[in-house]
Amino acid sequence: MPAVDKLLLEEALQDSPQLNLLHTELAKQLADTMVLPIIQFREKDLTEVSTLKDLFGLASNEHDLSMAKYSRLPKKKENEKVKTEVGKEVAAARRKQHLSSLQYYCALNALQYRKQMAMMEPMIGFAHGQINFFKKGAEMFSKRMDSFLSSVADMVQSIQVELEAEAEKMRVSQQELLSVDESVYTPDSDVAAPQINRNLIQKAGYLNLRNKTGLVTTTWERLYFFTQGGNLMCQPRGAVAGGLIQDLDNCSVMAVDCEDRRYCFQITTPNGKSGIILQAESRKENEEWICAINNISRQIYLTDNPEAVAIKLNQTALQAVTPITSFGKKQESSCPSQNLKNSEMENENDKIVPKATASLPEAEELIAPGTPIQFDIVLPATEFLDQNRGSRRTNPFGETEDESFPEAEDSLLQQMFIVRFLGSMAVKTDSTTEVIYEAMRQVLAARAIHNIFRMTESHLMVTSQSLRLIDPQTQVSRANFELTSVTQFAAHQENKRLVGFVIRVPESTGEESLSTYIFESNSEGEKICYAINLGKEIIEVQKDPEALAQLMLSIPLTNDGKYVLLNDQPDDDDGNPNEHRGAESEA
Repeated sequence: MPAVDKLLLEEALQDSPQLNLLHTELAKQLADTMVLPIIQFREKDLTEVSTLKDLFGLASNEHDLSMAKYSRLPKKKENEKVKTEVGKEVAAARRKQHLSSLQYYCALNALQYRKQMAMMEPMIGFAHGQINFFKKGAEMFSKRMDSFLSSVADMVQSIQVELEAEAEKMRVSQQELLSVDESVYTPDSDVAAPQINRNLIQKAGYLNLRNKTGLVTTTWERLYFFTQGGNLMCQPRGAVAGGLIQDLDNCSVMAVDCEDRRYCFQITTPNGKSGIILQAESRKENEEWICAINNISRQIYLTDNPEAVAIKLNQTALQAVTPITSFGKKQESSCPSQNLKNSEMENENDKIVPKATASLPEAEELIAPGTPIQFDIVLPATEFLDQNRGSRRTNPFGETEDESFPEAEDSLLQQMFIVRFLGSMAVKTDSTTEVIYEAMRQVLAARAIHNIFRMTESHLMVTSQSLRLIDPQTQVSRANFELTSVTQFAAHQENKRLVGFVIRVPESTGEESLSTYIFESNSEGEKICYAINLGKEIIEVQKDPEALAQLMLSIPLTNDGKYVLLNDQPDDDDGNPNEHRGAESEA
């Protein structure tokens, strides 16, 4: 509250009894001298004029009736007596109408003067009442008026001093803003290490909205977006209110590559349909929008303390990651160059058990913090092709036909499994299976953070030479991994359907990169590990025919003379054995 208003309030509180007395006298005087004349004018003069008007109307009607009766007198055989009576009746009606009209017109003329008096008397009464009120008030408060006015003058002077100080401070701030570097105004000035708030439950700002204008043409429109409860709203320029764009409850959001534009993200509806694609102006805005929409999709805003719930969820989750859609867009991680190490395995009762390590390594020693995770399996055409294939023509759509892998027909081992790809990420070491368990934990946590539930189903064929991911619809190979490049493989200790393996791939720089791939299988992951281990054993003993024959004899045969692994067949989508994709290998 300003100081002047505060002082006025204190003075009023001190003199409130005297002020109440003055206001009571003023109200009584105004009622007698201003309100009463108005009431009298309305109830006396206006009522009188209204009554005379009604009487004049009645007299006019009587005159019209008598004239109508007089007009109907017959022309012939006139009755002098009737004629005399009608004439007297018309004369009386005319006299009565004339008298009432004179009274009515006189009242109207007098009303013009009374109206002026009725307007002047209340004004005079109001002026007298106010004059008396202020006179008594001046007599009552004249002693304190001088001190009050001096106090008000001092306060006005102090306010002027504060105003000048604030103006000087603003001038200094303006000079500082003018002297700063232009990078402050750059949209993505802090791209190296932006300060990202991942606990937002509401967000507002300008984004670019992608609109389709044709079959292959699109446009981008810059609009103002804001969240309201569980809805994403949009307000066009010049509009007075925003409209609903997307319901964010139970939706998923992730960063995408779109038309060679940076900082794009897509919102997907709960039923899996692609929603809208938006573009932020900076990396910070992009990640904050993703985090805010992700928090809203969990309906955190409905809790009693949504900010605390968001902070708690982000603290318990892993370090936030940003999904990418291509191996070509992977960030280079600081993976030290290591020699290829094949982990020693013990084969007891047809189970593959890794040797226990002395101590479990820390998560940072296995996977670098902030390593991006890939949630799809769409790979470039040359990502995992054999380096010795020379100038063989490749499919520009990133797929390879079955004819591109003739070695599968001559393989001693062919085992088919139905798997769903969960994610892949770069790792720092392949010396222990703990790196696979840590990758499983981070991939599942990242999927939970970003509400990503869709998975790509494939057929994983394990041969004695490679691992192949095959599209079940088109039978086109999505990816191919040389079995010799698989350095670690393991199934989850609790969730038996989770399985993963580590691939060592040479880079163009001469170094080698390590990546781990996580899958969910329809069958037990130990069966996939058994098949991979058997394929690697076949590679080892292929140079020794006797050892190879001994190994093949240890595998049971079917009636057609084919080897069967684990006496099991892969299940189809309904969980039934698939007769066309038997778990067999030709001798």
